[in-house]
Amino acid sequence: MPNRILIVTALLLAAGTAAAQESEPEGFTRADTLRGDWRTPGRAWWDATFYDLHVAIDPADSSIQGHNAISYRVLVRPTEPVLQIDLMAPLAVDSIVQDGRRLPVHRDGNAWFAALPASPAAGDERTITVWYHGKPQNAPNPPWDGGFTWTADSLGRPWIVTTDQGLGASVWWPNKDTQADEPDSQRVALTLPDPIVDVSNGRLRSTTPNGEGTTTYEWFVTNPINNYAITVAAGSYAHYSDTLAGEAGTLTLDFWPLDYHLDAARRQFPQAKTTLACFEHWFGPYPWYEDGYKLIETPHPGMEHQSAVAYGNYYANGYRGRDLSGVGIGMEFDFIIVHETAHEWWGNNISTKDLADMWVHESFGNYAENIYVECMMGKEKGAAYVIGSRRGIDNDRPIVPPAYGVNAQGSGDMYPKGGNMLHTIRQIVGDDEKWRSILRGLQAEFRHSTVMGSDVEQYIAREAGVGLAKVFDQYLRTTMVPALEYRIEGGTLSYRWADVVPGFDMPVEVKVSEGRFARIHPTESWQTVPVELDDAADFAVDPDWYVIPRDDSAEPPEEDPAT
Repeated sequence: MPNRILIVTALLLAAGTAAAQESEPEGFTRADTLRGDWRTPGRAWWDATFYDLHVAIDPADSSIQGHNAISYRVLVRPTEPVLQIDLMAPLAVDSIVQDGRRLPVHRDGNAWFAALPASPAAGDERTITVWYHGKPQNAPNPPWDGGFTWTADSLGRPWIVTTDQGLGASVWWPNKDTQADEPDSQRVALTLPDPIVDVSNGRLRSTTPNGEGTTTYEWFVTNPINNYAITVAAGSYAHYSDTLAGEAGTLTLDFWPLDYHLDAARRQFPQAKTTLACFEHWFGPYPWYEDGYKLIETPHPGMEHQSAVAYGNYYANGYRGRDLSGVGIGMEFDFIIVHETAHEWWGNNISTKDLADMWVHESFGNYAENIYVECMMGKEKGAAYVIGSRRGIDNDRPIVPPAYGVNAQGSGDMYPKGGNMLHTIRQIVGDDEKWRSILRGLQAEFRHSTVMGSDVEQYIAREAGVGLAKVFDQYLRTTMVPALEYRIEGGTLSYRWADVVPGFDMPVEVKVSEGRFARIHPTESWQTVPVELDDAADFAVDPDWYVIPRDDSAEPPEEDPAT
C-alpha cells in the first residue's frame, strides 16, 4: 500500500508541474519554465518569508552538505498541495520534512516537488526543511558562468567563493529559485575547516569552534534579499572597519582583503566611501543600514552580493587594467567598487521578478558609473565617459528577450546601451534636479521589493511627464539605433526619424547655428526648420543623445502628402 500511495502522488505531481504552462515559448523547454516562472502551480500559492540555511563545506573533496529551513506564508489555498523546491544536479535532496513528517518527493530535473498532507489555508505560516548533500557545479567562468569556485590564494591556502546570478542560487542551496520572491530575512550559517574564515551577507552574529577542527560562522540578514546575492566567501582574510556619516545615520563599513593585501586595501578601498556618498546623493540612502556594507576580496572580478560586495579588481583603477570608456576617464576610478556598489540600489534594493528585465539592474548599474564620474570630476567628464562607452555596444540582439518566465535574458548591451538610453532620457527630461528626484523616487517607491521592467518604465514616464513608451521600446526591444536623417538647403533643415519603431517621436537637440543647439521634434515624416548653417557638413546632433545622424543630401526628401 505505501508504494501505491507514492506512485499515485508522483503521478499527481507530474501532472501538476506539466500544467505550469500549456505550451512553452518557441525554443524553450518545460525545464526553463520550471526554473524561470514564478507563477507555476508549485510556486504561485506560497511566499518565502525566511530562509535558515546551514551548510558544511569540505574543500578536501569539494563537497557540501546541510539543510535549509524555509518558512513560508500561504497566499491562497492551493488546489493541489504541492510545493516546488529548486536544487540543481548533481546535488541531491536527502529528505523534505514538515511538522516532523517526511514528505513524498518527486523530482523533475532541477525541481523537487514535495506533496503536503493537506492543502493549507490562506494566511497559514509553515516551515519546511530540505536536507541535501553533494558536489555542486564548479563555476566555469565566474561570475558570468557561476557555481562554486574552489581555488587557492598565492600562498596555496584554500579560497572558496560562490557566484550564481542568472544561473540561480539553487546551484548550491535549496530554495524557491526565482527573483520574484525574496525572503524577508535570512540566516547563513557556514561551517568550514580551520583556519579558513567565512564572510557572508549581513552581520556576523557568532563564531563557534566545533572542537573538531571546524568553525561555524553565523551571518544574519535582517532585510529582504534576492537569492543570488547570498554568498560564500571563505579564505585567509584580514579585516578592518570604517564608518560613513550617511543620509540615514552612521553606516558601518567592513573590509575583508586577503591578509597579505591589507595595505593595498587600505589604499584602494577609501573609494567605497566616495562612491557611497555620491550614490546616496543621486539615489537616496543606502538601502541596508541594518546589515552594513562590506567589500570582500574574491578571485573573480566582482559581484553585487547584497551587503557583501565581491571585489577582485587587483586593487587598481580601471577594470582589471582596462578603460571601458576608451577616453581615459575609466582609469581614474576603481570600476568594480563603483559598479558593484551601484547594485546595492539597482538590483538589490530594486530587484526584477524576471531575468528578462535584468536591464533594470545592469543599465542603471552602468549609468551609475557615469553618475560617479560626474560626482567626482564634473558633468562634462561624466558625459564623456558614458558616450565613450558606446564603443562596447554590439546591437546583436534586443536587451529584453522575446519571452518571459523562462529564465532568459537579453543582450549584454544592457550595460552600455542601457546606460546610454538612460543618459538620453535624462536629456529628454531636461532638468537635472527633476531627473535626480526620479532616480531617488524609484528607490523610495520600490524600496526592498521586486518589480517588472514595465513598472520602472511607467514610473519614469509618469514622473517625467513625458511619453517614453516608444523610447523604451526602441532601445530595449530592438537592435536599431535611431537614425536622424537630414539635409540642409537654402537655410532650411529637413529632418525625420528612420530605423525606428512605428510612432517613434523622441525629441532631440541639434545644431541650428554656430555655437547654438535647439530642440526639434522629429517624426517619421519629413519636417523643416530654418537654420543658420551653410550645408550638411555644419550640422550635428548633441552627442548626449544616443542617435545616429545620417546625411540625406544625396537624395532629395520625399514630399509628405500630409504636409
